[in-house]
Amino acid sequence: MKPRFFVLLGVILVAIAVTVACAPAPTAAPPTAAPKPTDAPKPTVAAAPTSAPAPTTAPAPTAAAPAKPKELKYGLTLVVSGVDPHIHSSSELGIPLTSVYDTLVYLTKDYKFVPGLAESWSANADATSFTFKLKKNVKFHDGTPFNAQAVKDNFARITDAATKSQKAITLMGPYKDTEVVDESTVRVNFKSPFPAFLDSAASVYLGMASPTAFKKWGVTDYQMHQIGTGPFKFVEKEFVPKDTIVLEKNPDYNWGPPAPIYNHTGPAYLDRIVFKFFPDPATRAANLETGAVQVMGELPPQDAVRLKQDAKYQIQTVITAGPPLIAFLNTQNPPTDDLKVRQALLYGTDRKGIVKTIFFDLSPVAYGPWSSVSLGYDKSLEALYPYDPNKAKALLEEAGWKPGADGIRVKDGKRLTLQTYFQTWGFLIEASQMLQAQLKQIGVELKGETVAFPAAVQAANEGKHNLMPWNLSATDPSYLSVLFHSKGGNNWSKVKSDDADKLLDQAAATLDQSKSIPMYQQIQKMAMEQAWVLPIRDYTNINAMSAKVKGLTYDVHGWFPYFYDVKLDD
Repeated sequence: MKPRFFVLLGVILVAIAVTVACAPAPTAAPPTAAPKPTDAPKPTVAAAPTSAPAPTTAPAPTAAAPAKPKELKYGLTLVVSGVDPHIHSSSELGIPLTSVYDTLVYLTKDYKFVPGLAESWSANADATSFTFKLKKNVKFHDGTPFNAQAVKDNFARITDAATKSQKAITLMGPYKDTEVVDESTVRVNFKSPFPAFLDSAASVYLGMASPTAFKKWGVTDYQMHQIGTGPFKFVEKEFVPKDTIVLEKNPDYNWGPPAPIYNHTGPAYLDRIVFKFFPDPATRAANLETGAVQVMGELPPQDAVRLKQDAKYQIQTVITAGPPLIAFLNTQNPPTDDLKVRQALLYGTDRKGIVKTIFFDLSPVAYGPWSSVSLGYDKSLEALYPYDPNKAKALLEEAGWKPGADGIRVKDGKRLTLQTYFQTWGFLIEASQMLQAQLKQIGVELKGETVAFPAAVQAANEGKHNLMPWNLSATDPSYLSVLFHSKGGNNWSKVKSDDADKLLDQAAATLDQSKSIPMYQQIQKMAMEQAWVLPIRDYTNINAMSAKVKGLTYDVHGWFPYFYDVKLDD
């Protein structure tokens, strides 16, 4: 070999020896000792020119803790059979879904319409056609563009017989068709005048859903995969029917309605909202106090009175618009087919006593088929039917009902027995039981059967009842047609009156509210003079929440919360 090789070999061997000699002995430090972050690493050999420092020689940067999601937990009450707003009718579904779906227009608490997904609108002279100019650059949560075709597809879905819509279809009135004028202009046509359509268009039941989604999943399964344009998205993977609904923030949201509906722009402040059902009223306050939820709907009045004294909580009482808590009196089913019997029931009911005992005076007494906060309320009804059990007994005597051996009245060998249906929501059971005791005092036996919501609807539709306690929500007085027109969808008093039909049809075709409202007030008076309903209380939604919840408001109906502006204090 050449001498240069041996020289080079020698240099290498010397370098290796030096390296070994300079390396720290294995026992020089305890095995668990780590270098201090401020110590510079001591090289043991000269680094080659191409060497990069080992990544472990520099102290690792301290990672910032991820921000905790701002999550609101909300307690629902009635366990609903379904949550598709185009199909199902419960007010409970609107509590979460008002934030998933936007509507074409919104209605303020002083009954003024403001832009929603439509930036402007107009109606023709006879209110048989409404034209909407739509906002541009709006997208559904799945990326589908919102446009005129989407509006047409939504209304086609609602009015399709296969959908079997329970409430949304009643809001479509005499619907004819929808025309796509251009991509951002749509015209909705009706077979006859329908001035109330703007009110309908502001309802969550006519919220705009993604046509891509409801066509993909079909009528049955869409409720598991709901897609809107709203400030929150429906989290399908966390949806547990009758148990849990979860929403998460839509980061792209920037097309919300103006104040006073929403009071900022851009995405919502909350990151998530988790809804749980608490059907047993006795558990609601406890779950609020333990922190299981931060907002609880329909708190029992006695708990509301107690928590109102505690600074850790807020109580919001919201009177709902539309029909109050009433009992429909079946005018076709004996013995309530007799006007004197129906009037006796009204005189024999101590409504103030029910409101004081069950609702702790947190609800106003109801005097007719339309609540005191509703547009077109007839205040003159408050003078009718004061509590007068003697007057009630006299009317029953006139109708031929005589006291029996046990106090229950008898006529032609038959007891004066009425059939009703108890339900577990809205303190209907408690109110019905107290009503039961009051009517017994005038010789009327009220028998009740406890049923679920769908079974009660079926019984009411079939007319199996004498009394059907119920509460509905609405904002336009034209909804009185749903209650009392012979073709009304909720005509559970089974009214068949040509005079009422003509008056309701005339009012529904009148654009000028200064002329239509007196007609609707006349219907309210007719309903009470003919004792079609037994009013009990203006339905009041009693909501309790942590004092840390800021900015939670409710819509004009009194049922549906706006979560968009809600913040949580730390």
